[in-house]
Amino acid sequence: MTKRDIIIIPDPVLREVCEPIATVDNEIRALADDMLETMYAAPGIGLAASQIGVLKRIFVLDVAKEDAPKDPMVFINPEVVWESEDKSVYQEGCLSIPEYYEDVERPALVRVKFLDRDGEEQEIEAGGLLSTCIQHELDHLNGKLFIDYLSKLKRDRVMKKFTKVAKHSGKI
Repeated sequence: MTKRDIIIIPDPVLREVCEPIATVDNEIRALADDMLETMYAAPGIGLAASQIGVLKRIFVLDVAKEDAPKDPMVFINPEVVWESEDKSVYQEGCLSIPEYYEDVERPALVRVKFLDRDGEEQEIEAGGLLSTCIQHELDHLNGKLFIDYLSKLKRDRVMKKFTKVAKHSGKI
């Protein structure tokens, strides 16, 4: 397992749409392991492949409470097949937008189909933090960030701040 670098906005790779994974093989399982190691080290509760510069439809998450055993999950080619009309609001953050948090409204419940790390088709219904996390990471695979749910003013302010930081560090 290898800890990878996490890409920070305004890097344009975060706006790319990820490609479906044709075969779940040892290379994809190794990618999932690297992503989990990177996510835990950050520390975070979710990480999409695009956040480490890999444009494949895979994300990992672990929403276990801090004092509980780890419960890593791998979602390959995830697809929301149903979402509730009821909404919930969670304060979201993102490893690609460090130390910035805002309330985001999303469907309260989702049903998602995906392949697990063994390539087996799975379907789960998720609520609460798990639902929010799945939707957040799935957005990454589609080139969308949680700040896209905010007002234009807030979104522009965040982008301006991180663009300034990137310019000063020579990243753009």
